[in-house]
Amino acid sequence: MLSATALHRHTLKQCTVGRTGHYQGVQGGVFGAGVSAQSAGAERLCLHRLVMSAGTRGRPHLHEAHESAIFIQSGQVEVWHGPELTEHVVLHPGDYIHIPADTPHLPVNGGAEEMVCLVARTDPDEQEGFRLEPIPGIRPRRAPARGPAS
Repeated sequence: MLSATALHRHTLKQCTVGRTGHYQGVQGGVFGAGVSAQSAGAERLCLHRLVMSAGTRGRPHLHEAHESAIFIQSGQVEVWHGPELTEHVVLHPGDYIHIPADTPHLPVNGGAEEMVCLVARTDPDEQEGFRLEPIPGIRPRRAPARGPAS
């Protein structure tokens, strides 16, 4: 007789194809529903497509106990991160970023075109497991534009 664990391993599960719907994320941006607990019955991950319009920014937030990995498909985005959102990186098409669990971050699209990226998290829920981070007095500044060398 198979143990419950062995039986679980032998239970066949079905693959799920996602043909995305869209929703406005509480943290900002328009998300394609992708793969999640809600759309596909995922148990340990989610994968979404995020579109941020030119000249917009998200809201400071973190994902409690969950890591995120992001791939920039097109456009560019600034990511302010760290305890006081004082760390800053600019991401371009083809760049990846890993955001550790419980790390406050804020995406800013100060560019002239929309930014499209793929977001994977270890949280299977679409809009659960994150916390908005009101950080009074911290206003991310745009990095100065690099002009021609004088």
